[in-house]
Amino acid sequence: MLHVVLVEPEIPPNTGNIARLCLAAGARLHLVEPLGFSLDEKSLRRAGMDYWEQCDVKVWPSFAALQAQNDDARFFFLTTKTTRPYWGQSFADGDYLVFGRETKGLPESLLRENADRCLTIPMQPNARSLNLATSAGIVLYEALRQIR
Repeated sequence: MLHVVLVEPEIPPNTGNIARLCLAAGARLHLVEPLGFSLDEKSLRRAGMDYWEQCDVKVWPSFAALQAQNDDARFFFLTTKTTRPYWGQSFADGDYLVFGRETKGLPESLLRENADRCLTIPMQPNARSLNLATSAGIVLYEALRQIR
């Protein structure tokens, strides 16, 4: 099973869409607090449609808590602040794909501590970033393609 991690997500429809994506891909979704919304928000459930109750979602009080419970796992950090493309990484079953907040991305300290495991989705220079749900879909399905 692959894992998608959202660190402090802010926008309910993005999280709902990613939950739906994870269900379709057979992946687990990990949400790292604080969340910018309540898990019972209508917009979150609407984006996840009627699938929300079937989604495999775990909520963590911090990223450190998630890592401590999964200390033997491989974590990859998606960011615009590296030049290493995601398609150059060999993914394996059990990998964690970590995405940051919609407005700020992942904390700089986390990126510095894990510089060798930072990946990016290459874009044209005039594009600042992609939507979080789009980014998660791109990388998750590349990882699935490699594994299968």
